[in-house]
Amino acid sequence: MGCLGNVIWFICGGVLSGLSWCLAGCLWCITIIGIPVGLQCFKIASLSFFPFGKEVRYGGGAGSFIMNIIWLIVSGFWLAVEHLIFGVLLCITIVGIPFGLQHFKLAKLALMPFGAEVY
Repeated sequence: MGCLGNVIWFICGGVLSGLSWCLAGCLWCITIIGIPVGLQCFKIASLSFFPFGKEVRYGGGAGSFIMNIIWLIVSGFWLAVEHLIFGVLLCITIVGIPFGLQHFKLAKLALMPFGAEVY
C-alpha cells in the first residue's frame, strides 16, 4: 500500500499539501532567526508529499515546547486547520479513509513539529 498510496496521494492532493509546507518554510527562512523553523518545514514537506509508510514519534524537551508554542501562534494553526479540513472531507467516503488518516497525522505534526522525528 505504501508505494501505491504515495503515488495516488501525490497526484490527488499531496502536491498542494507539500507546497503549503514549502511556502511556510520559505516565509520562515526570510529572517535569520527563522531559518531553523524553515528547515523543519522543508523536512515536513517531504513527509507531506509522500506520507505512506512513515511514522512520526514525538519527544523533545523545554526548547521544543517553546518553539512549538511560537510555531503554533505564527503558522502552525493554519496548516493544522488545512489538514483537518482535508482529512474530514476524505473520511466521508470509505475509499478516502486511509488518505484522511494521513491528513490527521500531518495535522498533529503541524501543531507540534519540534521534537518530532519521522521514521
